[in-house]
Amino acid sequence: MWTRIQYILIYGWIKIHALLPMRLLYVLSDFLYLIISWVIRYRVPVVRKNLKSSFPDKSEEELRQLEKAFYHHFADYIVETLKLAHISLQELQERAYVQNPELIDKLMDNGHPCCLFLMGHYGNWEWYSGSNSRFKDARLYQIYRPLNNKAVDKIFIHLRTKFGSLGIPKNDTGREVVRLVRNKVRSGVVFLADQTPSPSNLHYWTNFLNQDTSVLTGAERLARKLNTPVVFLDVQMVKRGYYTLEIQLITENPKETPENWITEEYARCLEKSILRKPEGWLWTHKRWKYKRSDAVIHHGNN
Repeated sequence: MWTRIQYILIYGWIKIHALLPMRLLYVLSDFLYLIISWVIRYRVPVVRKNLKSSFPDKSEEELRQLEKAFYHHFADYIVETLKLAHISLQELQERAYVQNPELIDKLMDNGHPCCLFLMGHYGNWEWYSGSNSRFKDARLYQIYRPLNNKAVDKIFIHLRTKFGSLGIPKNDTGREVVRLVRNKVRSGVVFLADQTPSPSNLHYWTNFLNQDTSVLTGAERLARKLNTPVVFLDVQMVKRGYYTLEIQLITENPKETPENWITEEYARCLEKSILRKPEGWLWTHKRWKYKRSDAVIHHGNN
């Protein structure tokens, strides 16, 4: 009962704001920027540490400007996500434009009905992962981590699936992807693959943004097992409220690639996207909280 009450109150608040036109939402975003970065100071130490470690050659002034630009974009991301509660499919696809959806259609027509989509927390990932109509007769599935608050979790599921896509809980990923491939379902499965691996999954390390970084390998393991094509979704920030996405083929035949090659290619693609316009990435994320020694200690205890 309490969860339902929370859902109604929170979603009602979101819906009221979503009714506003984007130009007014961006006025709200400018105010929200001040609250987040100057009043609450949301994860400011984390952001500063991440930026300084990622860009050691930048001056303190350059890092502060980048920090400011990030928090402006972060506030935009919040109001843009609220807008999902009241936005037409046409407006969404104009603002989150996909340049080359035909690449996916071709892969599926060539006998690969299921494709794995790798992307990062860059630009506005929420605007891209929820619409089925971008590809011919195909359904999108999003891998997500259920939130502890059931009401908020239900709201995010509603916002992300309102245009026909479906969610797959993180712990069900392997089973569901195998089912899609075996049943030859025309589908794209979206992995936000730049999350921090758990201590038990610190398997692959690379240099990413000038730091020794562990990268999730789950998507590659599934792709190699099922020989499912892998693409990278390269999001570019065009102007405020407008993004474009280019689909880049990583491999059509994962079984023919060396171990960890797909994971490394993903890291390089994402790094290139971030370096193009760094403020678009989610710098509040504690991306480097584990070191190689953590992996050695964990595996040594097993």
